[in-house]
Amino acid sequence: MEKAILYIHGKGGSYLEAENYKKNCPGFDIIGIDYNDYFPWIVQNQIKAAYDEACKGHEHIYIIANSVGAYLAMHTLQNCKIEKALFISPVLDMERLILDMMQWANVTEQELYEKRKIPTDFGETLSWEYLNYVRKNPIEWSIPTKILYAEKDNLISHKTVDAFVESHNATLTVMKNGEHWFHTEEQVIFLNEWMKKAI
Repeated sequence: MEKAILYIHGKGGSYLEAENYKKNCPGFDIIGIDYNDYFPWIVQNQIKAAYDEACKGHEHIYIIANSVGAYLAMHTLQNCKIEKALFISPVLDMERLILDMMQWANVTEQELYEKRKIPTDFGETLSWEYLNYVRKNPIEWSIPTKILYAEKDNLISHKTVDAFVESHNATLTVMKNGEHWFHTEEQVIFLNEWMKKAI
């Protein structure tokens, strides 16, 4: 096939999820990228290697990315030849998310700077190295992007998504009563129908 989709999963996800989307994307080879780390300076090597390999046998490359996978995709592939991106519940502003998590955990920048890493009650470990890296490596994203966002997303604010859409070549679809993780039967059906139209 001339067309390929790179699938970049979210935290706790798997590259095998790409199999679930094959039926939505006829005419495409779908390549799930396997990675187990979430530091962009580590994962970028795996994503770029998958992109380079896909380019050898395909003329047209698309992306489907979920949650933090969207940030990792934008970070790594912002200067690559990608025709279209489909983002599901995407992390679009990593600095904003880290600052929000610091606020939820009642952690100041000075505390994080001094301690370097601070575990939270909600299962995330705040990292000064990560925050500093994000600030030093801004993203310039110009690839046409379609976003699926859930009305009841408890991780990414609607304000953050709207700001991204207004300043980028992006369109937004919102699922009423949806959640960050599209997992119920109703949510999965909605996601599949959105993807078929978006692709």
